[in-house]
Amino acid sequence: MDLYARVNILDGRAVRLPHGTLDDVVFLDADPVQRARGWIEKGVGHLLVVDLDAAVRGDYKNRELIGEIVAAVDVPVQVAGGIRTPQGVESVLAMGAASVVMGTAAIEHQIMVWDLCREHPGRIVVSIDLHPDEEIATRGWMHNSGRYLEEVLIEMSSAGAAGFMLAEVGRDALEEPPNYQALSHAVSIVDEPVVAAGGVRDLDDLARLRDLEVDGKHLGGVVVGREVTAGRFTIEEAVALLGADAVPSVGPWERADLEAAASRYAESAGDPAAESARAFVEWLAAGGGSAG
Repeated sequence: MDLYARVNILDGRAVRLPHGTLDDVVFLDADPVQRARGWIEKGVGHLLVVDLDAAVRGDYKNRELIGEIVAAVDVPVQVAGGIRTPQGVESVLAMGAASVVMGTAAIEHQIMVWDLCREHPGRIVVSIDLHPDEEIATRGWMHNSGRYLEEVLIEMSSAGAAGFMLAEVGRDALEEPPNYQALSHAVSIVDEPVVAAGGVRDLDDLARLRDLEVDGKHLGGVVVGREVTAGRFTIEEAVALLGADAVPSVGPWERADLEAAASRYAESAGDPAAESARAFVEWLAAGGGSAG
């Protein structure tokens, strides 16, 4: 189970959103690059960078700063917030981001997102913000879509989405538990990784997410941030609880992602390439010949 840390950016500054909206935003002392580096130093294996200006206001002034974050760390970075066009996807991937997270676009422009998933296999993640009845909210929680969890998961899984980030609209992560029922429902529907992106209250919540299982399938990861800053637990405690899978297993990549990419390559190149592709992944997992 992968451990992600969240870096929210508003007006070029790192912020915390106690209730998920800009109504009671808290500006933090550290700038976003320092905050990102701090998470990595503590042991986080993945970053989720959220551009709130782009998500809520359609203002993309933080893009250069996000590029600085990607360049400053050596772990996979997912970038979210206002990425709603092919040009937006291309610009973020060109920064070196491991993947982009699309939410509103996946609801409002499904054909475009289908095309993007084909053009950038393994690099388009779909973000889903849920109401308690599993209706999906869009545009930074400002609108209700009239679409529901199951239908969107099936559509985007068929499109080739690399994974899904699920969060709950309006939930105070320090006071209310994750929506385990919705997360279990999501895990039961798709084979792609489902990440609990709404935060947790404490280590007990984290353990319950780790142990969530449906038909032998588990959550792919969990995003933390405010709960660590508030002192509910440390990153070191979270890594220990989640186990070795909290950090990337093959350099800056997940081994499962590499194996999936190798399988796609083998399918396109023909059967003779399959063994070479698998051997390459094994070689990387063994250190890539670094001992030589």
